[in-house]
Amino acid sequence: MSSTTTDSSQKLQYLIQQFQNYNKPHLQHFPAKSSAVLVCLYQEQRQDKIELRVILTKRSSTLSSHPGEVALPGGKRDKEDSDDVATALREAREEIGLDPSLVTIVSVLEPFVNKKGMSVVPVIGFLLDKKAYKPLGNPAEVEDIFDVPLEMFLKDENRRTEEREYEGERYLLHYFDYYSEDKDLNFMIWALTAGILIRVASIVYQRSPEFEELKPRFWKQPN
Repeated sequence: MSSTTTDSSQKLQYLIQQFQNYNKPHLQHFPAKSSAVLVCLYQEQRQDKIELRVILTKRSSTLSSHPGEVALPGGKRDKEDSDDVATALREAREEIGLDPSLVTIVSVLEPFVNKKGMSVVPVIGFLLDKKAYKPLGNPAEVEDIFDVPLEMFLKDENRRTEEREYEGERYLLHYFDYYSEDKDLNFMIWALTAGILIRVASIVYQRSPEFEELKPRFWKQPN
């Protein structure tokens, strides 16, 4: 076994332990409308350190919903899907050509709920062999596929905040700027996608973000 594979296997075991230690809050009643996203993590040597990174997409500008925005691969549950894991893996295959056999599922987190009342379930997966994955975006849904370091969602740098209000209560939306040297492009990760990744990073790294989070109440997330 190569040292790269050994390191990735050790990271997988570490992730499994972190999510097993995470005390998932008691789930409230969530809407029947359900979707799932795949938070696909992998380990890679970048410059002088090994990073844990997450795969993201830029949605097609022709889509009727959230065109051109950065998102996690995922979508609405089909009646053929047995559970949220099945939904997330199917959508990842359809959107970015990710073979489900390459992904080890680590955990399923509590749903986030968007303003339209749809629950979005984050499914955490780990890509043991990144080189085995050959990105293939579905042009009808995905304009680009890229990756970012997970830890950036706990840091205050390259981040700005927009204050909003919902039913008389103040909340914050976080925007993370990321420049991809691989693609020579800038990407903006914000709103629900950023919220999910802040939650995942907090669990993995066992610490709170460097900034005030102040999640919107309609997400139905624990404080």
